[in-house]
Amino acid sequence: MSRMTFMPVFDRQGRFSSLKAAVLIAVILPGLWISWRLAAGQMGAKPITAALHETGLWSVRLLLVTLLITPLRAMTGQNRLLQVRRMLGVSALAYALIHLGLYVFDLKFDLVKVASEIVLRFYLTIGFAALMAMAAMGATSFDSSIRKLGAERWNRLHSLIYPLALLTLWHGALQSKIDASEHIVMTGLFLALIGARFLRRQGKLTPLWLLGLAIATALATSLVEFGWYALATGFPAGRVFAANLSWDLAPRPALIAGLLALSLPLTAWATRWFSSVPKPGYTGARQRGVTG
Repeated sequence: MSRMTFMPVFDRQGRFSSLKAAVLIAVILPGLWISWRLAAGQMGAKPITAALHETGLWSVRLLLVTLLITPLRAMTGQNRLLQVRRMLGVSALAYALIHLGLYVFDLKFDLVKVASEIVLRFYLTIGFAALMAMAAMGATSFDSSIRKLGAERWNRLHSLIYPLALLTLWHGALQSKIDASEHIVMTGLFLALIGARFLRRQGKLTPLWLLGLAIATALATSLVEFGWYALATGFPAGRVFAANLSWDLAPRPALIAGLLALSLPLTAWATRWFSSVPKPGYTGARQRGVTG
């Protein structure tokens, strides 16, 4: 196998992939932006805490984008999207490891204290468990691992992405204390992606079904928000639920998640429309198989 295939911007045939190069730049940019702001002193009064928060968010965001690849490929027929799924998953792991590294740095590399905090604080315990599962998936993300483990065991191991995504969302929401809005939005999107996978297995990954999924995503997100504030905080959950019906407030997580999920039926519709448009220079006679 060519050495080029092991480089992130080349495909399995050793050819340069503009898609992989673009995705590589996209996943590196947030880290560079955080690093620059840290160096320039633009991360607020507690820069390490702010960087911890942002690297954790980017890890979860990239994990959700990784989960998006399968339904997006099914909708668009773009098999080359599979080229970047591994890169996205490994990038999510990289941001999670940086997240942990910043936490260790914040505790002045006192590993005994780090270990005790992870054991004693529940939100750290579940976050660390998610990181270990992600690390196991990252370590076995190579073709050689599939051959060693076998396809069935490998697929079983990598199905951990679903519970670990929930653990990371839970970890982030607990860490956010009162305002868990972004993690609630991401939980709604996670449910939308699970729903899209279900529709794909049922052969119903169509614009109409996906539109229904977007509506269901908004409703489910509002229920998640209601449940979170009802169980995890002392804030009146009923007022939070009622806020979803008010247009005077800032956009609620349910609305944001629903609008983002709306991109799925729009993508499916656009794919169908573009595939039905005759190619330039492709005459009706040629479509009917008539040569002349």
